[in-house]
Amino acid sequence: MSNSVRYDDRSPRLFFIAAVVWAVVGMLVGVLIPAMLFLPALNLAPYLTFGRLRPLHTNAVIFAFCGNIIFGGTYHSMQRLLKARLFSDKLTAFHFWGWQLLIVAAAVALVTGTTQGKEYAELPWVLDIVIAVLWVTFAVNFFGTIATRREKHLYVAIWFYIATIVAVAILHIGNSMVVPYSLLGSYSAYAGVKDALMQWWYGHNAVAFFLTTPFLGLMYYYLPKAAERPVFSYRLSIMHFWSLVFVYIWAGPHHLHYSAVPEWASTLGMLFSLVLWMPSWGGMVNGFFTLRGAWHKVREDPILKFMIVAVTYYGMSTFEGPMMSIKSVNAVSHFTDWTIGHVHAGALGWNAFLSFGILYWAIPRLYKTQLYSVKAATFHFWVATIGLIGYQVSMWVAGITQWAMWRAFEPDGRLVYPDFIETVVRIVPMYWVRLLSGLLFFSGLLVFCWNLFKTIRSAPADYAVEPEVMAPPLVRENVAPGAVTPANTYDYALYSFQHAIRHGFHRMLESRTVTFTVLTALALAVGSLVEALPMFFNKSNVKEIASVTPYTPLEIVGRDIYVREGCYNCHSQLVRPFLYETERYGEYSKAGEYVYDHPFQWGSKRTGPDLHRVGGKYPSLWHVRHMQQPRSTTPGSVMPAYPHLLKDAYDTSLIGAKMRALRTVGVPY
Repeated sequence: MSNSVRYDDRSPRLFFIAAVVWAVVGMLVGVLIPAMLFLPALNLAPYLTFGRLRPLHTNAVIFAFCGNIIFGGTYHSMQRLLKARLFSDKLTAFHFWGWQLLIVAAAVALVTGTTQGKEYAELPWVLDIVIAVLWVTFAVNFFGTIATRREKHLYVAIWFYIATIVAVAILHIGNSMVVPYSLLGSYSAYAGVKDALMQWWYGHNAVAFFLTTPFLGLMYYYLPKAAERPVFSYRLSIMHFWSLVFVYIWAGPHHLHYSAVPEWASTLGMLFSLVLWMPSWGGMVNGFFTLRGAWHKVREDPILKFMIVAVTYYGMSTFEGPMMSIKSVNAVSHFTDWTIGHVHAGALGWNAFLSFGILYWAIPRLYKTQLYSVKAATFHFWVATIGLIGYQVSMWVAGITQWAMWRAFEPDGRLVYPDFIETVVRIVPMYWVRLLSGLLFFSGLLVFCWNLFKTIRSAPADYAVEPEVMAPPLVRENVAPGAVTPANTYDYALYSFQHAIRHGFHRMLESRTVTFTVLTALALAVGSLVEALPMFFNKSNVKEIASVTPYTPLEIVGRDIYVREGCYNCHSQLVRPFLYETERYGEYSKAGEYVYDHPFQWGSKRTGPDLHRVGGKYPSLWHVRHMQQPRSTTPGSVMPAYPHLLKDAYDTSLIGAKMRALRTVGVPY
């Protein structure tokens, strides 16, 4: 084996540049859709409405921007950590171009209303298969590189990459079980309460294992590199990794407090969410203390500024999240804009800031040049920080205002604000603050793009020539004549045990990739099985209601239109057991009412009122006028018009296929 290796730096360059492009696209849509919420004229039905663009925004930021950062950072760092070139240039190229084409296809699908109607899992079943193929490609390339490595020890960043690959595969497959009725359309294999539990098992852990564990791996590599300091504590890294991987997977049901989900499931989610605070802060502490002795650099270096604020926001978000999982706090935050503020604090403060720091550090090195302007990077940091704080505070204020107004009663027992629109109008000033804060953050992004563009332009002509790096072959233990060998099973086992005691069991585990990966998968599987099995095999968790019957063909058509237009992004279909909700909307929702819902449509945010009990409340003409011009029926409404629903023909040729698909998933037609 040669004593040198040429790293593949072209692929990380491509992924990083793609990340910048998709950051602009995703955040531009992110600036537009908050304005659409209170300026309905900006909605251009049928394609450019909030209901269709909001999933486009979340998918672009999570899977396009953050996804490309993950892939680029993983491929860039693992080569240096493992002292090996990526396993296959062809697989890497297929992965890159496949992921970009997937993102384009996803954007087209979402804008045209092709969606499964499940948050963060909206893409049609065909694209779910494409995701699975590309993820397997990534996994083969990743583990193939580990197999050909020249460094026996697996650094902590690699642990987190392994957990990401395993967990995302489990989550994606588990939540994507559907029965197709056409090339793009399908129905979830799960119904109602079970679908909700599976979706938020996936949804919460998409945050955990796509927006947290891979970025922690990147933090463990790039923060020490930028600070030129070693990681603070190896032991803390071990505790952080295993406790996080085991605990995180349990926390999903805390999104379903006061819903039709059984009490034991949401309580279990809450308890593990509270426990999650400790391992999360283990990572934050390790990040902070890595900078010991380097704080003077933070004052001068914008890269470290971005990274330390990212670690700070990681700590803040992983404190706020467990706090919001407490039932009494969740009663305040759920369905309000507080949750929107929390999500963006994590996505922008943790993921985006760390990504900016990584790109500012890596791009000049990948192009063999210097960052064009440190002053511009510092300006970007302060503009983005101010914008982020303004965004977060405005959503806190809006969320608490919504909750306070929803629950306000007169002394005689009547609701102070019986009309939902009164609460919407009151928080419009906070929406203006959010819009301006978003524009401020986006302006910093444009400065960032300009700075990177000028940096790349200054690269020397030979920047793409891959340097040869000295990397000796993987060191094996020398075996002297007469020494213990694997041939003598008992003696070798004793020798390995003694070696492990001297050097640590985890150190030994890190050199055994298969064992490490299997143990990671087992740690992930425990919580998933404990929560899922009782729900799927104990019928007492979802009691049937005799009066609940399957949807008629016409009702299926109407429900599919509701999903297509993304109405679940603004409306809920879940009345919680609070007096102020039952007074406003009617009887609270029961699990048995959703047994034929594929998928469930409970929603997670109320920009408009709950719709679970709205059937039969208004005459048909009211609904026609409401879709044509919402303010004609609800003065002050911020809902956009949907005139295409009154004139566009609906394709009825698929109704038979839809009925057969629903029968396959258990609806008794």
